[in-house]
Amino acid sequence: MTTLLQEALAIKEETIATRRDIHRHPELGFEETRTSAIVAERLKELGLAVSTGIAETGVIGLLRGTADSPVLLLRFDMDALPITEDTGVDYASENPGKMHACGHDSHVAVGLSAAKLLADHRLEIPGTIKFVFQPAEEGGGGAMRMVEAGVLENPKPDYSMGMHVWNDKPVGWYALKPGPIMAGAEIFTVKITGKGGHGASPHQSVDPVVTVAQIITALQTITSRNVAPLDSAVVSVCKVDAGTAFNIIPQEVTFYGTIRTFKASVYEEVKGRFTNIVENTAKAMGCEAQVEIERVTYPVSNDPDLAALMKEVIEGVDAHAVVDKTHQTMGAEDFSFMMRDIPGCFVMVGSANPEEGLDYAHHHPKFNIDETCLPYAVALIAKGALEILEKDPKSVEMA
Repeated sequence: MTTLLQEALAIKEETIATRRDIHRHPELGFEETRTSAIVAERLKELGLAVSTGIAETGVIGLLRGTADSPVLLLRFDMDALPITEDTGVDYASENPGKMHACGHDSHVAVGLSAAKLLADHRLEIPGTIKFVFQPAEEGGGGAMRMVEAGVLENPKPDYSMGMHVWNDKPVGWYALKPGPIMAGAEIFTVKITGKGGHGASPHQSVDPVVTVAQIITALQTITSRNVAPLDSAVVSVCKVDAGTAFNIIPQEVTFYGTIRTFKASVYEEVKGRFTNIVENTAKAMGCEAQVEIERVTYPVSNDPDLAALMKEVIEGVDAHAVVDKTHQTMGAEDFSFMMRDIPGCFVMVGSANPEEGLDYAHHHPKFNIDETCLPYAVALIAKGALEILEKDPKSVEMA
C-alpha cells in the first residue's frame, strides 16, 4: 500500500508545474480571475461541489466523504504582490510590477494537489473537507470578506487548517507551536495639524514636522517601557507624508505604520499608550491630532490538540522532519479571521535552500523557494485532514 507521501511524490512534477504556471501569471488581491478559474476547473474535474465568486474571486470546493460531519476547512491564499520580479528564472512573472514574492503560488499548487490526493481517498474521509481558495491575503482583507460572504456556513467547519511556505528556514523544518504563532496586526494613520508658514520664520507657525518628530521618538518607549519584558509587541512608523518645498513649513503631517501583538491585553495597553502619546504630545506642541487604528488581522493561534496531532502527522510524513514547537513571528496572516472561533492549526513549511541561493526573504524581488518542499506539504495537508476528521478531537473532549 502506498503512503500519501509516495502519492504526493508521484505527482510532484504536476504540483511544480502548477506552481510555476501560477507564478508566471501573478494577480493582485481581488484580481485573481485567471487563478480562480484554474482552481475552479481543477476542483470540478475532481468531482468537488464548487462555488465561485466568493468575495469577488474566492473559490470553495466541497469534498464529501462517508459522512457529512465533522467538517474541516482547508485554506489556501492566491494573491501576489506589487513587486517587480528579479529572480531570472524561466517561469518569472509575465505581469509587469506583479510577483508571487510570498509563496501563495505554492499554496495554490499544494491545495490543488492535496485535493487530488484526498479525492482519490474520498471513501476514507469520515466527514467533509471544505477547500477554500482565498483572494487578497496581503492586506486586502480577503479572509474577512470571505467570512462576511458566508465561508464559515453551509456547512459550518468544526476545524480549520492552513499552511505557509517559510523561506526563513530550510526544507525539512516545520513550525507548529501551540498557541499564538503569528501576531495580530493593526494599521495606524495619524494626522497632525499645526499652522503652516515660511521656513525662515518658524516663530510665526506651529510646526507639525517637529511635533511628529517628537511623537515618533516617544512612541519607541511603548515597547521598551510599557510592555512587560516577557511579552511581545512592535510599533513601527513606516511612512511619513510632509511638506511640498524646502522653505515651507507645512500645515499638516500624516504618518502611517503598524502595531503587532500576540495578546489582547498587550494590544489594549499599546493602543492606549499610543493614543495618549500622540494626542498629548501634539497638544503640548500646540497642534491637533487625529488618530485612526484599523485592525488587519487577529493573532494566529494554534489549538493545542490539533498542534499535537499535526506534529505526529508531520513526523510520520517526513522521517527527517525538524518540528519547531517554539517558533513565533510578528508577521501577520488573515487566516486568523477563519480560525478565530474555530479550532485551527497553521503549519509553516521550511522552503529555503541557501546553497542554491533560494533563501531570499518573503516580499523580496528575488524571493524563490526550493520546490522539493512541495510534495511534503501536500502529503502533510492530506494526511492531516484525514487524521483530524478521524480523531475528531472536539467530540473526544465533549465525551
